[in-house]
Amino acid sequence: MRLTGIVLLVLLAASPVIAQQDAATKHTQSFPATTPSPAATQPTLSQEQIRALIRLCANNDLENDKKQRDYTYVERQLEQRLDGKGNVKSTETKTYDVLEIYGEQVQKLIAKDDKPLSAKDAQKEDEKIQKLIDKRKNESDSDREKRLKKEEKDRQDELQFVGEVADAYNFKFVGIEQLDGRDNYVIDGEPKPGYQPVHKDAKILTKTRFRAWIDKDDSQVKKLDVQFIDDVSFGLILFKLHKGAHAIIETTRVNDEVWLQRHVVVTADVRVALVKNFDVAMDITDRDYKKFRANTRIVPIGDLQASH
Repeated sequence: MRLTGIVLLVLLAASPVIAQQDAATKHTQSFPATTPSPAATQPTLSQEQIRALIRLCANNDLENDKKQRDYTYVERQLEQRLDGKGNVKSTETKTYDVLEIYGEQVQKLIAKDDKPLSAKDAQKEDEKIQKLIDKRKNESDSDREKRLKKEEKDRQDELQFVGEVADAYNFKFVGIEQLDGRDNYVIDGEPKPGYQPVHKDAKILTKTRFRAWIDKDDSQVKKLDVQFIDDVSFGLILFKLHKGAHAIIETTRVNDEVWLQRHVVVTADVRVALVKNFDVAMDITDRDYKKFRANTRIVPIGDLQASH
């Protein structure tokens, strides 16, 4: 998950299947009032304290991403196609086993519309996984070095991006609210007027406002509610996300060692290549996190068949 990216990657990853909001909610909205717990009578956090907390959360989220590589889980994606009035035309679900293979996260499709794949389709998925295993197993030292260098470059690029999050907003301490029985700081972020982004993707920060629920004890973002207050284009206007797009991300504490994504809802009005509109809604649920044991072995398909 890329919580610190303020849903940049969520929106891009879901771009083929993100939704057009209902006309009644297309206008810029303010966040609903929260009812603080009595703990909110404590002194409020200053701007600098909030910035320090946001930076800490950003670093923690990068650590979460590293630790997530030790876990497998199940992800269910629900996609609803909408008409121009926001009515549902069709619904499709896809369910994946998500696992790490040689450091690369891989999705293996296991069900469509909540029904297991046919034997033929399941075999295709197995072959896809096996192809990746073989590729990594037979990777040359030079290719591996190139891949690792690219991964490190991508990590450094992300660090630069998330470093701007604390600088791009004016913050407001709203109060303390309980979620799942734990106290959370509730903080609103509004783009700083006139802020000039440094990172190539940081323009998205100037076009979003957010409310974050930050776990008071662990300094982890428990919930993030993001609203787009202006249009934003990517790739020379090949992909345009319109004002009013909305994303909610929720995480959960796993194994008392890591915070991982639990639920994502994305709604948006999207235009691709200046021509095609995507009118859909996306709901993603992640569950059944299991630690990938060091002694777990991925068995090649041929070996598995030979054992029967």
